[in-house]
Amino acid sequence: MGDLTPLAVTTLALLAERPMHPYEMYQTLRERHEDRLVKVSVGALYATVNRLAEGQLVAAVGTEQVGNRPERTTYQLLDRGRIAMRERIAGLLEQPQAMVTPFHVAIAVAHNLPSAEVIELLRVRLAGLDAELSEIDILLDSAAHRGVAEAYYLAGQFAREMARAERDWIAGLLDRLENGDLTWPAPS
Repeated sequence: MGDLTPLAVTTLALLAERPMHPYEMYQTLRERHEDRLVKVSVGALYATVNRLAEGQLVAAVGTEQVGNRPERTTYQLLDRGRIAMRERIAGLLEQPQAMVTPFHVAIAVAHNLPSAEVIELLRVRLAGLDAELSEIDILLDSAAHRGVAEAYYLAGQFAREMARAERDWIAGLLDRLENGDLTWPAPS
């Protein structure tokens, strides 16, 4: 079944915990704030589960209907799915991945804007990163306070360090722009 998407890996990892129906998986991801790590919607999750079932990585183990709600199918992880998940996790851990984000593109072509505008925009981004760092710290402190094993929130710690590194880099760039240490071309 080709390379597993981040959502597919996350779905398989959830099913490694216990059988679930897709909406329960969605709720669990949101409760754990893992929706910050992978883009997820209910529709995308159902489509992912269907692809995993077609690939024989997961299987339906039952359906239930509560009240007037739609029928819900519960899925379980198959041995083939566990192997595929572990292989994909190992590959992702082992090999550096190019992290090209829209910000990478924006910073590469930012010289097309006047430096004063770039400075103002980066100040706004810096404030957003400060807010994000505060939120991540609160979530991590909460997890530690609740006795959650650290292995379960390593991704949050990594996100914090990545945001901190971006914040520090932008602060340094702002300093260079404001002090004139970085020559800025006049946009055409």
